[in-house]
Amino acid sequence: MPDRMIAQHCSPTLAGLKTANLFSIRGRTKKELCAELRELNRRLAKKGVRAIPVRCNPELSLFYVYRPKALERDLSKHEAKRILCEKGYRIGTANNCIIQLIRRLKESKEFPHEIGLFLGYPPEDVRGFMEKETCTENCRGCWKVYGNCEQAKKTFAKYEHCTKVYCREIEKGRSLEKLTVAEGGH
Repeated sequence: MPDRMIAQHCSPTLAGLKTANLFSIRGRTKKELCAELRELNRRLAKKGVRAIPVRCNPELSLFYVYRPKALERDLSKHEAKRILCEKGYRIGTANNCIIQLIRRLKESKEFPHEIGLFLGYPPEDVRGFMEKETCTENCRGCWKVYGNCEQAKKTFAKYEHCTKVYCREIEKGRSLEKLTVAEGGH
């Protein structure tokens, strides 16, 4: 997995600004993907970042890069728990919820709406998206916003700036390890 690709799709997570990102890879064998994933985790685990496959097939594999502590915090919010319970999740640890999400991803061709909770989206926006027939979208960027549009726009701008900076630094030869912020070290 080239550093440039990881930076392009996961910079806000690497910077500690976002809980998680998803990215996909085409045309790799399972053996190649496992080796690349092991290497990526070896490089990033000491900074509090993990990468796991959430959907794999020969044409396209989907990976989840996340900060476990941030995910635990996000999923412990009252509204997040309520949404997950409504979707049939057995609330426990974040790892248990990830396992259930992976199962739901395998069972459906589409993304389950609650995936936004696993990406650090505000629960009010996830709820709004789930109830889009009765809720009005305020704006959109990385996700559809049903709550605080101004705050979301600031967040989108931060994510975009972060991605540009990380990609530029990778082009200059900096490594993902050097660019990745250690857990709790914003």
